[in-house]
Amino acid sequence: MSTPAHLAPRPPAFGSTRADLWMQVVLVLGVSLGASALYAVLSLAEQLARGPLSEAQATMNPPLSVQPLIDLLRQLTGIGLDLVPVLLALYLLAGSAGALGTVRRRIGLDARMPVPDLGLGTVLFLVMGLGTLALYAAGRALGLTAEVTTSGLAEHWWTVPVLLLSALRHALVEEVVVVAFLTDRLTRIGWRWPVVLVVTALFRGSYHLYQGIGPFLGNVVMGLVFAELYRRTGRVMPLVVAHFLLDAVGFLGVGRLLG
Repeated sequence: MSTPAHLAPRPPAFGSTRADLWMQVVLVLGVSLGASALYAVLSLAEQLARGPLSEAQATMNPPLSVQPLIDLLRQLTGIGLDLVPVLLALYLLAGSAGALGTVRRRIGLDARMPVPDLGLGTVLFLVMGLGTLALYAAGRALGLTAEVTTSGLAEHWWTVPVLLLSALRHALVEEVVVVAFLTDRLTRIGWRWPVVLVVTALFRGSYHLYQGIGPFLGNVVMGLVFAELYRRTGRVMPLVVAHFLLDAVGFLGVGRLLG
């Protein structure tokens, strides 16, 4: 005699087991910052094999074509595709497409508190910006940091908008994936918060290793501060604001910003 359907054992809900949670972490990081971390480590190893880090160069936002229109299209395509892991992370946090709005409110990726978010984000930008400059200068002086060029794009009518979109892309990817998603999954797996805090901060630093030791340390500190603030406030938006401002100023440069 067969068991009635309503009495038959049911499989665990999707995403409820440790194996499911680990698989989600592997998949999200594997198509985003985890892959970047692996390439960054290989890049650092290659630079060290060639010579001292002080002689190395790292270029962010490089041109993708000698044809300006194709370059623009490739830049926009790359930015759009890089945001797919953000949507994947939000979808896994939500559990269904219909709950995406709910999970955005739950992690504070919304506009409910614009003034506090902008205020805290600006303060973080100023503090982290000064710290980043100090660590970069120290790293260059000690020969532990590559010479970083924040934009290799030529001057076109679309250069500034693309650099701003690139800054927004980095802010969303890193803060949603590393802070909101990764801390949630590692906590649900059973890790204690101090371990989660340190691991996520070290991971944030790892995909900046291609720039050298100084940026690695700077981003580890940034990861510690950002993750702890997220735990206390429950909002990722101030972190996105701060990260966007840091990258926007870095990509555009003081000269371009001052006209």
